[in-house]
Amino acid sequence: MIRPLSPAPAAVLFDLDGTLVDSAPGITSGIAAALAAHDVAVPDQPALDAMVGPPLASSLLSVPGVDETNLAAVIDHYRRDYSARGLGDAAVFAGLDELLDELRAAGTALAVATSKPQTLAERLIARQGLRERLDVVVGSDPDETRPHPGKTAIVGEALQALGLGPGAPRTTMVGDRIFDVEGARGNDLPCLGVRWGSAPDGELEEAGAARIVDDVAGLREALRRIGAGPETTETTEAARAAEAAEAGRRHGI
Repeated sequence: MIRPLSPAPAAVLFDLDGTLVDSAPGITSGIAAALAAHDVAVPDQPALDAMVGPPLASSLLSVPGVDETNLAAVIDHYRRDYSARGLGDAAVFAGLDELLDELRAAGTALAVATSKPQTLAERLIARQGLRERLDVVVGSDPDETRPHPGKTAIVGEALQALGLGPGAPRTTMVGDRIFDVEGARGNDLPCLGVRWGSAPDGELEEAGAARIVDDVAGLREALRRIGAGPETTETTEAARAAEAAEAGRRHGI
């Protein structure tokens, strides 16, 4: 029997690549293959890893040798490779499917807000057995050569689909990149950052994530705090006093 998370948030919006699903191997190998097929020098692995999360067209246009004349062809090659092979290289990060079940059992509204094209996001989510756990999936336009709406617009659309608006109480975004933090901030929401994604060191801190967690246990606890609602001054002061007392005990003060 699934134990509902308690207290639980009213709604949680998850990023997809690098947050719910480890899709980096299929994405980066697909990008490398597409670039090589069009005689473009393939960046090193850290640069490829940094392309997991942002809009694909923006990432590709930062690569020397890719411009408006060959962008559509490179994307098309990548998408064909990703559909044939990359989707199968992905896996849900361990423990997150259980956490989704706990949230759903508690009545939390669940959404995915991703820069991935809507059709591919739906296919990946279905293949990973996550679709029945989610109320809403919002991605970007399938035509990646069009201007990308940005994560703020995508998060806003997901909120609207859940019947919510900016600043909805006990609601948060969960993501692994600066774009998730910015998308949440643009909708007056906190963002919980996860370290298991593709963000370079320090990115989530500099972006201003409300809290950054190292593992699913940490995310579960951070979501409980969101579910409990805003801390009162008395609660905050009591928590700080307890932390100070514990620090003193550890140091023999």
